Amino acid sequence: MYHQPALLHECIEGLSINPSGIYADLTFGGGGHSREILAKLNTQGRLIAFDQDEDALQNALEDDRFTLVNENFRYLKNFLRLHKALPLDGILADLGISSHQIDTPGRGFATRFEGPLDMRMARSQGITAAQLINTYPEEKLRTVFKLFGEISNARQLASVIAQARTSPITTTTELIAAIKSCMPSNYENKYLAQVFQAIRIEINDEMGALQAMLKQCADVLKPGGRLVVISYHSLEDRLVKNYMKTGNFEGVQEKDFYGNIISTLKPVTRKPITPAEAELKMNPRSRSAKLRVAQKPGV
Repeated sequence: MYHQPALLHECIEGLSINPSGIYADLTFGGGGHSREILAKLNTQGRLIAFDQDEDALQNALEDDRFTLVNENFRYLKNFLRLHKALPLDGILADLGISSHQIDTPGRGFATRFEGPLDMRMARSQGITAAQLINTYPEEKLRTVFKLFGEISNARQLASVIAQARTSPITTTTELIAAIKSCMPSNYENKYLAQVFQAIRIEINDEMGALQAMLKQCADVLKPGGRLVVISYHSLEDRLVKNYMKTGNFEGVQEKDFYGNIISTLKPVTRKPITPAEAELKMNPRSRSAKLRVAQKPGV
């Protein structure tokens, strides 16, 4: 399977689908969530899906109600306008990296395979992981590992990489070998996952894209429209939670004259929804998934 969708039932429930509505799946991947949305729509309903990874195009659905946009979701409003799909009844974003991307050694996302240090979601754009590792100044590397990997010995890690790259580091196994001395014993796998996560977030500007997308959601949703987001690490979840609650990424509450919180969205779920035990057994990769739902006020 290309990718097993996380929290599928909970996502559909969170969207509260109107059969004749217009919906956007911002992370199409293998199309698991999209198929389920389409199954709930009637002949008037529409689904616009986004995926910046060209590999996802092979999963495009043969359905007159379906449009697949091969672009980053940061351009959400522009492409919805282009496809005359405004306003939306609901938006779904599953922020996780797909199983297909992880399981394809040539993409360089996984620590367990030898492959080129690439990690680009859209392989025709941006710098590769190898370019980051070999060209970033030591101080900039430290910032990336500290911010996006939350790595406690980020300074040591950056220093070790800077010393090791006298000959270019071009594969996943070369990088792992170069940083072996930094890995805490008994936590090697977790540490490597944090290192790879930090690199991936930086080269794909994942935090910038997420913020750009969230800022557009209230504009493209109709009153009563739902936003459903699944995040997989605390950096993403914090941005999503804060924005849904306060309309800003810092989580600073601004109130009107009557003491009501001013925000363009209103959380529907007080706490994040996480996978049930049965799903975790079937799909262990969903273990860190957190789903949050918000609604645009004004119905």
